[in-house]
Amino acid sequence: MQTSSDRHEYPAHWEADVVLRDGGTARIRPITVDDAERLVSFYEQVSDESKYYRFFAPYPRLSAKDVRRFTHHDFVDRVGLAATVGGEFIATVRYDRITPDGLPASSHPAPAGPDGGQAPPVSDEAEVAFLVQDAHQGRGVASALLEHIAAVARERGIRRFAAEVLPANSKMIKVFTDAGYQQKRSFEDGVVRLEFDLEPTDRSRAVQWAREQRAEARSVQRLLAPGSVAVIGAGRTPGGVGRSVLDNLRDAGFTGRLYAVNRAFEEKELAGVPAHRSVREIAEPVDLAVVAVPVEQVPEIVAECGVHGVQGLVVVSAGYAESGPEGRERQRELVHQARTYGMRIIGPNAFGVINTSPRVRLNASLAPEMPRAGRIGLFAQSGAIGIALLSRLHRRGGGVTGVTGVSTFVSSGNRADVSGNDVLQYWYDDPDTDVALMYLESIGNPRKFTRLARRTAAAKPLVVVQGARHGGAAPQGHAVRATRLPHATVSALLRQAGVIRVDTITELVDAGLLLARQPLPQGPRVAILGNSESLGLLTYDACLAQGLRPLPPLDLTTAASADDFHDALAHALADDDCDAVVVTAIPAVGETSAADAALAEALRSAATAAPAKPVLVVHVELGGLAEALSAAASTAPQPAGARTSPAPSERTAGTPRPAERAAGDDLAASPRLIPAYPAAERAVRALAEAVKYAQWRREAADPGKVPEYEYIDERGAAALIDGLLASSEGLTLGPDETCDLLGRYGIAVRRALPAPTPDDAAEAARTLGYPVALKATAPHLRHRADLGGVRLDLADEEQLRRAYAELTELFGAPEELRPVVQAMAPRGVDTVVRAVIDPAAGAVLSFGLAGAASQLLGDTAHRLIPVTDREAASLVRSVRTAPLLFGWRGSAPVDTAALEELMLRLSRLVDDHPEVVAVSLEPVVVAPHGVSVLGATVRLARPPARDDLGPRTLPVV
Repeated sequence: MQTSSDRHEYPAHWEADVVLRDGGTARIRPITVDDAERLVSFYEQVSDESKYYRFFAPYPRLSAKDVRRFTHHDFVDRVGLAATVGGEFIATVRYDRITPDGLPASSHPAPAGPDGGQAPPVSDEAEVAFLVQDAHQGRGVASALLEHIAAVARERGIRRFAAEVLPANSKMIKVFTDAGYQQKRSFEDGVVRLEFDLEPTDRSRAVQWAREQRAEARSVQRLLAPGSVAVIGAGRTPGGVGRSVLDNLRDAGFTGRLYAVNRAFEEKELAGVPAHRSVREIAEPVDLAVVAVPVEQVPEIVAECGVHGVQGLVVVSAGYAESGPEGRERQRELVHQARTYGMRIIGPNAFGVINTSPRVRLNASLAPEMPRAGRIGLFAQSGAIGIALLSRLHRRGGGVTGVTGVSTFVSSGNRADVSGNDVLQYWYDDPDTDVALMYLESIGNPRKFTRLARRTAAAKPLVVVQGARHGGAAPQGHAVRATRLPHATVSALLRQAGVIRVDTITELVDAGLLLARQPLPQGPRVAILGNSESLGLLTYDACLAQGLRPLPPLDLTTAASADDFHDALAHALADDDCDAVVVTAIPAVGETSAADAALAEALRSAATAAPAKPVLVVHVELGGLAEALSAAASTAPQPAGARTSPAPSERTAGTPRPAERAAGDDLAASPRLIPAYPAAERAVRALAEAVKYAQWRREAADPGKVPEYEYIDERGAAALIDGLLASSEGLTLGPDETCDLLGRYGIAVRRALPAPTPDDAAEAARTLGYPVALKATAPHLRHRADLGGVRLDLADEEQLRRAYAELTELFGAPEELRPVVQAMAPRGVDTVVRAVIDPAAGAVLSFGLAGAASQLLGDTAHRLIPVTDREAASLVRSVRTAPLLFGWRGSAPVDTAALEELMLRLSRLVDDHPEVVAVSLEPVVVAPHGVSVLGATVRLARPPARDDLGPRTLPVV
C-alpha cells in the first residue's frame, strides 16, 4: 500500500500483459512499497556488468535507502514499472521528473496554486532508466517497458525523456534509438545523453506495430510448431477427449516428443507414448500442453505447467464463459494465471490446432484425420464449423474439389487469449500459407483487426465469413466490446481493408480454392466455353448478376473432344480482351474415367501455357473430372506414396506467393490445379470476389493522400471544443456553435432562422432574401420532404404566408412543427454525409443520397477516417444510386469534386478532434457548381479510449 503522503492512488489501469519478442508473455505493473523483497531478489540476480551500466559504478547491492527510493512512488513525478513473470521481477524502469535545472522535481515541489491547491508540475521533462535481468535480455523487455513508461509519462504531463547511458552499453542505446521518437544525442564527461520527445510519430507507431507483429507471430508459432507436446488428461482406454487428441497426434506422425499425462497412471507407457503422472515428472522441456481435464482441475494443471516452463496451452476443457457468469470468471482466472507464467492459451473449449508441415505434422485436435498438406490457413472460432471446413477442403469429389490442402488450422473456442488477430500476425509472413480463411463469430478488437487485415490482404488473400451477424449479441464465451454499427457497415469497412467478405462457409471454401492456385484476374472480362449451350448461358447470366463483363459463350457442342477443349481454352487465354475463363462441361453418355482424365489434362495443359489468367471449371455430375483436375500435373502412373503437389518446404525462398505473382510471371514450374465447381453461380461468385480483390490490390498500391486545404483553423476549433466541454461531458451543439465549428474547417452551413409565427417567418425572409424555403423541423418531419413538411421557392411574402398557413393546417400548431426559414440553394441532388466515432471500429465516414428510398434500401457507403482523396472519390461512386450524380438519363452532372472536398474536410475535422463524436450534414445539395449544406448537427463528448494508439498490450478478458 502507498503511504498517505503519496499524491495518487495506485493506478491499476497501468497494469498490462504484453507479448515479448520470443513469443512469451510478461506482466507490466507499477512498483509499490510491497515489492521491496522482490526488488532485492531481482537485483541479486543481475550481473555486475549490468549493475555497472545502470549506476556507472560498482554497485553490488541495494541499500535500505535505495530500496525505499525505488519502491516509494507518487505516481506523478516518480513512477516505477516492473515486468514480471511468475510474480517475480525480470526488469524495471523508472522516471523522475526533473526541474529545468536538472534537479528532481519531487525534491523541489511547485508552490501552491492561487486557490491553495496543488500547482501544475514544474516541468514536462523526466529522466528515465532501465535495468533488465541478464537472463531476459534480448527478449524485447526494455522496448515494451519504454512504450508503457512513455504512455504513463504522457498521462502525467511529461513530454520529454532524458537518459544518460555509458557508451559501452550499446544494447540500451539501441533501445532508445530504435524506438522511433524524435531525439537529440550528445556526449559529455564520458556519458551519452539522449533526449527525445514522447509524442508518437509515424515512425514510432510503425516501429511499435512491427514489434507487435513479430512478437505475436512468434507466440503463435510456438503453439503451432512445438518441439514437444504433453497431453494432460489422456485416458487408458480409447475414446474420451484427452485420449483422442493423443491418438491423433501419434497417428499424424508428430515429429517431436510426445507425452501422455494422467495422475492415475501407474504404467510408464500408453499406446507407445511415454506416460507420466504429472508434467513435473517429465525430465525434458515441454513446449505445448493440451489440457483435457475437468474444469475444476485446470488451475492446478496450469500451475504445474507454468513451473515446468511450458510455453503454451491448448485448453479443450469446457465449463468456462460459454456456461454462464461463473464460467466467465473461471475463464478470467485461467488467462490471468497462464499469463503470469508467460504462457499463451488457445481456448478454452477449443477444438485444437493442426500444422501439416512435414517438419512438424501436428494434429493436436479432435479431428480424427490429418488434413492434406497445402497452402490454405484456416481459423475458426467454432469447432463444428472447423470440422465442416476441414471436411470440405479434404473432399476431392462430390462438390468443390479439394485442389489444395491446409497449412495450419486453429480452432480457438472461446478465444480468451489467442484470437484471430494473433493468427493473422502469424500468417502475414508465414511462407507455408498463401490464402487465409477465417470463420469469425465475433471480432474482439475491430480497429486492430482492420489494420492487420489491410496489411495481410496487401500480401495474400484474406477471406472472412462472419457468423452470428444478426443475433444482436456476441456468442456465449466471447468477451467483445460493443459496436453501434450495423453489420452492413462493418462488412463495408472490412471490404475497404481488402477483406474478401462472404456469407457462407461454402462461399468461403469456393473463394479460397480459387485464390490458392490461380492468379488474380486483371479485370472483369470473362470468356465462357464448354460443351453445353444451356450451361454456358447460365454462366453468362451469373456473370452479369455479379457485375462481371462476360464475352458471348462459345458452344463446343456435346461432340467436343479433349483436344477441342484444349484448343478453345488456349485461344481464349491468348485473347487480350479476356481476363479469366470459365469452362463448362457435362458428361457424354458412357464417358469413362479415362476420358475425364484426358479432359482434365487438356485443360491443365492449356492453362499452364498461359499462367497469367485464372481458369475455373463448372462440371455437372463429373466426379471423375473433379478428381482428375485436382490430381498431379501428369497423368502418368505415380509411385505408391508419391505426392501430388509440392510440399511447403520445397518452395524456394525466392518463389513469390500465388497472390503476389505479376501477370506475366511463369507459373509453369508448379502444377496448374484448376478448381471445379458443381454450379455456375458458385464458380462465378468466387471469380467475382477475386476480381474485386485484385482491383483492391491495384488501388491499395496507390491509396491516395489526405489533402491539405486552406481555411482550416485547427487551433481555433480545439479552443472552441475545449470551451464547450469545460462544463459538460457531452452535448449536442446549438445552431450557432455548429456553424462556428464547421466553419473553422471550411464547411459553410446555410443559415436557418426560426419562424414561430407568420410575422417571424416574413422577417426572416427579409433578412435572408427571397426566394426562400419554409421547413418543419419537428423530429417526425425533419428531412422528410415526401411527407409535405417543406415548401420551396417561395418568391415573396404572400407565398410565404400562404405556405405557413398550409403547414399549420396540415400538421398542427407552430410549436409542434418548429418551422424555420432558409434561403433557397441552387437545385441539385440531395445527399447525406455523416461521421461517427464508434467505440469499437473507430471513426467512420458515411455517404448516401437523401430520401426514404435510400434509407429503405440501405444504400449507404462507408470509409474509415482519415479518408484519402482516392477513398473520397470511391465513396461517392460506391452507392447504387451514384448514377444520379453523373448525368443519369440526361440530367445535368453535379459537382462531385466539391462533394469530395466537403467529405475530406469533415474527415479532417473528426480526425483532428476526436471529441467530435458525431456529425450529420443533411441535406447536402450537390449542384452542377458547388454544394450547399442545408442542415447540420454536431455532438461533442470526451472521446473513447483508443487502445490502438497506446503501448502494446494483450486484451483484458
